[in-house]
Amino acid sequence: MNTPADDGNNNLRYAEYVLGVLDADARAEVAHEVMASDEAATAVALWQRRLLPLADTIADVAPAPYVWARIRDELQLDAPPPAVVATRKGLWNNLALWHWLGIGASAVAVALLVMMGLPSRAPTPVEANVSYMAATIQQDNGSTGWTATMDPQRGRMVVVPGSPVAFAPGHAPELWLIPAGGKPIAIGMITLDKATTLTLAPALLAKLDTTAILAVSVEPPGGSPTSQPTGAVVAKGAIDHAVTSGTPGKVALRVDGEALRGSA
Repeated sequence: MNTPADDGNNNLRYAEYVLGVLDADARAEVAHEVMASDEAATAVALWQRRLLPLADTIADVAPAPYVWARIRDELQLDAPPPAVVATRKGLWNNLALWHWLGIGASAVAVALLVMMGLPSRAPTPVEANVSYMAATIQQDNGSTGWTATMDPQRGRMVVVPGSPVAFAPGHAPELWLIPAGGKPIAIGMITLDKATTLTLAPALLAKLDTTAILAVSVEPPGGSPTSQPTGAVVAKGAIDHAVTSGTPGKVALRVDGEALRGSA
């Protein structure tokens, strides 16, 4: 029977698996659990749903040039400083100095109001229905070489190694999309020891569906020189819908065509 501490440790392992920070043995262990346990598969899918959006890049938003000009004007930063009388009596009785200090305090308040009144950037709305696709890329020996999660809406794929076979020096794995009845399309080079994030071009997204498969071939480190696989195909897997959130708090994972559901 699992204790609460065991459950917490498992949850952390599944999150680290999705992030690609586990060592090879730990990744292989989690990959085996995903294939053998509905609970583990659902937990990994939940972490994919939570963590993948964190990879999005948020662009900096610079304030318009007139904002700083108005602030400098309101604060009188470019105005000549008032003359300060050196004697103690003259300082306290200098009406011009107190006049400038009063203007400065008012200007600070106005500047704060100006900044508060500037339109803030609207937060990116969270979509009610998010759909991912996934594939378990199995090797000839039956073990999971890689798992791939695809986000068609953002044009991105995350490939996490499971227990890939070793590659000879001077060779590397390249990932391909093979549409039904079509020729392989290069997606990109992947790694044996860490997660790889790949950008999916619009032309490739148009052919990304559940009738296609993913395959890994042995290629030179820079990729196939012919735009087609030149080495042996060492792993392949079918694409399926992995996660959909049509109902808040619910997630569905499909493994080998079988739907698994759990609460987020």
